[in-house]
Amino acid sequence: MKTKLLLLEDDLTLSETVIDYFEEQGFEVKAVYDGEEAQEIIYEEKFDIFLLDVNVPLINGFELLKKVRQEGNTTPAIFITSLNSMNSLEEGFDSGCDDYIRKPFELKELLLRVQTIVKREFSKNKDTKIQIDENIIFDSSSNELTKDGEVVQLNFKEQKLLKFFLQNSDELLVHDRIYDYVWDYDEQYSDNSLRTYIKNLRKVLGKDRIVSLKKLGYRFNSK
Repeated sequence: MKTKLLLLEDDLTLSETVIDYFEEQGFEVKAVYDGEEAQEIIYEEKFDIFLLDVNVPLINGFELLKKVRQEGNTTPAIFITSLNSMNSLEEGFDSGCDDYIRKPFELKELLLRVQTIVKREFSKNKDTKIQIDENIIFDSSSNELTKDGEVVQLNFKEQKLLKFFLQNSDELLVHDRIYDYVWDYDEQYSDNSLRTYIKNLRKVLGKDRIVSLKKLGYRFNSK
């Protein structure tokens, strides 16, 4: 799976340059151009790392990251900015960033900083066993679900769906995001099939674990 990067940069030329470079390096890049747009997409989608300019329209990068951190989002963030004073650097780290790079910068340097943070996060999360409940464990490497020490038989799409829920627990997952993840691009998704998969997961996990939000999507409750 590609590393997914959110880029907030209102300079269109620089944005396109960063997008082209990182896509060539195998990243998936989602670009936004103002703070409100960034805030909306952070709520809707999960990213591996944020690249945030500071002086952008509507909500500046510092304020955006403060809000994101207050809401419990711990996705690593790098500020990319022309601000170069020590006060700005201090404000950037106070708002919750992991790194700070001043413009103009070499794309290679930005890539190295991103790779360092992504590797660090991966090593932090290398334990693939996720404790869903006292007696329920999901291994995200083998996609094996066990309850009371016994393997629970799930079909392939049920495994993918559970994995997606666990990767995005406590988030509203709209139907389209679920379809895009669980079904391949050349497959026809099915509302009825999705409901069946969720019904089967609820039998194992409990009906309150996966909440249906009428006409919006689903939320997987971590507690």
